[in-house]
Amino acid sequence: MPVINYEKNLVKKPIREAGPKYELKNRMNPSMTYMSSAQVPGVKYYIELGWVWGIPEPNPHTPEHMHRFDEIILHLGMDCNNPEVLGAEIENCVGGQALTFNTTSAIFVPKWLRHGPLTWKKYMRPHIQMTITLGTGSMREGWVDMNGAEAKKALAEQKNGVNYEKYLVRKPAYEVVAGTPVKGRQGPSSMTLMNNNLVPGSNIYVEGGWVLDMPDPNPHIFEHVHDYEEIVMHFGNDYKNPEDLGGEIDFYVDGKPIKIDKTSAIYVPKNVKHGPLVWKKFSRPHLEMAIMPGAGTLAEADPGGHRKRKGEGK
Repeated sequence: MPVINYEKNLVKKPIREAGPKYELKNRMNPSMTYMSSAQVPGVKYYIELGWVWGIPEPNPHTPEHMHRFDEIILHLGMDCNNPEVLGAEIENCVGGQALTFNTTSAIFVPKWLRHGPLTWKKYMRPHIQMTITLGTGSMREGWVDMNGAEAKKALAEQKNGVNYEKYLVRKPAYEVVAGTPVKGRQGPSSMTLMNNNLVPGSNIYVEGGWVLDMPDPNPHIFEHVHDYEEIVMHFGNDYKNPEDLGGEIDFYVDGKPIKIDKTSAIYVPKNVKHGPLVWKKFSRPHLEMAIMPGAGTLAEADPGGHRKRKGEGK
């Protein structure tokens, strides 16, 4: 069988294309795109993120809009010691309903549902705004002309009386990861930001956890395999140097190590063995996130408990 070089699925240098064309103060513009079909051919996901370090000007800068594909909008507090605290108060209108939040949170936006504008009400500390578009690897393919026939049709079909609060995850769930606790990691559980238990029908599993120091044991994530595609991201926490991870990791895919030493995303096809993850260096806290479209629950995402230490029971 031919040998596949999975390093081509690693994105360490972002594309800068997402964002308004005018000057935007106190927010990264353009954002950093870390997964797209331009970076990993054939991928049907588009992931971009941008740091916010003040009240953006103009405010709001994201108008009401809609997409042809489902979208997850995340706002991530980047204080590793208080990961649920966003560092801002934000209002996002979904289906015309204003939803206000001040915590690390996620919103599931089904395709064709209008959302925005997005308005910052308060600001306390730098944080990340991130979107995951499901079903396309192209930013442009997902956007809809709000004055066009598609948008008018979708608006005419929008149901009345829906409480869109049901799409907002205000507080992460903490699902116990099997195995011995790991020193140097947020624990004992990671933050689950989206799944079918939190938002029925979202059909995607998103979880994140902070690496606070050199993990012990190392490795603590061993070789495993999923029935679903997975995107694993590692974020640095310095908004002035957003591509600096603050660590170096050997991420094994199909038995071969791939070096991760920058803020990055790696796409792992379903049924491909990956792990262990071995930390080689640590210089500052960073955030690890797993994104698994199609896996609606932890049981589906991690049926084998891949964070167990070797020799522990199933």
